[in-house]
Amino acid sequence: MGKVTGFIEFERQKESYLPVESRVKNNKEFVLVLENDKAKTQAARCMNCGTPFCMSGCPVNNIIPDWNDLVYTQNYRGALETLHSTNNFPEFTGRVCPAPCEAACTLNVNRDPVGIKSIELFIVEKGFENGWILPQPATVKTGKKIAVIGSGPAGLAAAQQLARVGHDVTVFEKNDRVGGLLRYGIPGFKLDKSIVDRRIQQMKAEGVSFRTGVYVGAAPLSDITNWAQESVTPAELMEAFDAVLLTGGSEQGRDLPVPGRELKGIHFAMEFLPQQNKVDAGDKVKDQIKATGKHVVVIGGGDTGSDCVGTSRRHGAASITQFELLPQPPEQENKPLVWPYWPIKLRTSSSHEEGCERDWSVATKRFEGKSGKVEKLIGARLEWKDGKMSEVPNSEFEVKADLVLLAMGFVSPAAPVLEAFGVDKDARGNAKATTDGAGCYKTNVDKVFAAGDMRRGQSLVVWAIREGRQAAQAVDEFLMGASDLPR
Repeated sequence: MGKVTGFIEFERQKESYLPVESRVKNNKEFVLVLENDKAKTQAARCMNCGTPFCMSGCPVNNIIPDWNDLVYTQNYRGALETLHSTNNFPEFTGRVCPAPCEAACTLNVNRDPVGIKSIELFIVEKGFENGWILPQPATVKTGKKIAVIGSGPAGLAAAQQLARVGHDVTVFEKNDRVGGLLRYGIPGFKLDKSIVDRRIQQMKAEGVSFRTGVYVGAAPLSDITNWAQESVTPAELMEAFDAVLLTGGSEQGRDLPVPGRELKGIHFAMEFLPQQNKVDAGDKVKDQIKATGKHVVVIGGGDTGSDCVGTSRRHGAASITQFELLPQPPEQENKPLVWPYWPIKLRTSSSHEEGCERDWSVATKRFEGKSGKVEKLIGARLEWKDGKMSEVPNSEFEVKADLVLLAMGFVSPAAPVLEAFGVDKDARGNAKATTDGAGCYKTNVDKVFAAGDMRRGQSLVVWAIREGRQAAQAVDEFLMGASDLPR
């Protein structure tokens, strides 16, 4: 524990942002990494609790009190080693994780929690700055070959772990660049793609092979971004590899089957967001969906909806309105009731701060337009009672809508991929596999494992990393009879 009275003396240090007027002019990152003295002061607030709830609140169980103390004593390299012992990619989680660890921080009972996420980002960027993050290739090869399907955070975490213990790992990605939803789901202003690229270079030096533009499956995908130039059948993979790990993202968006849905100008969020990421990478996108000068309506109040808001603002939308079906959450959670669990409360993202009209308890009744193009949305107010909703009589209203973006969550991973492998699915359409005990992460198909969104459904990057690491341990044990990889 760095400073015994630090939690009394110091306040939470919020990350600094570039001003709104400058950051909305481009798609570059605008969150500023903590300076040395601010990181030390923030780390001093950690109480080194006897029971560190922050660690159990973190899906990868980061050893947070230890690296807070190491940052306070300015042992940055030791902090980096401790951080990397549980998390392959803290530069991703330090940027896009909602930080359930902070909700579980003991200080959060009656004060502001330690800025754990900002310290995490500080540590890993200090590591890159000083050249401490180097490839860790295996000294002995096992001769075993593993195919990882999907290059998002789960696939990358699993691939890195497996390569480091000597397996030959090939990652297959259906799109033209590595990164999965890190690349084509998260806007550049939240996660610059150079951050992904530098980690990919490390993994290549560790022996991981990447094959982009390759779709693994039989039936074509629908309503899912797929820029593959070639395809490989599961049978071919099963013959060529000793194990296959399915780690594709949950990309099948939830649709809104109301009158007028067929009108032009109504799109899934995952049609809209990947196009901008391709443009940011220097590609030309034919008929790009643009919000420039349009009245944009985003349906869905989660992170994906927020990303649509921020991207639309950078396009120069005339107005942005975001609707949520559920009632408005309280501005402050009931901490004695919910701590240390993730609370339901009103969250205002940086994209909302850039300009957006938000409304809750709204149902979309229909879309209307002219000449086949959407022009307005007809909505109605909802009343919620005992968890059930009912429409408020005579509450219909309309709002201008030149562009409607559906961001109501994701229902499942790509079903054709699971069906091509013959993998059993659970009630939600995810690959059926357990997470504990003998045979964990293994599907009903011999040699085929599943992790991340492919197994658990839509979730956080940090959960994907956890499952990728744990699945890597399960695959290693399956192939070698035992494994030294951590869970």
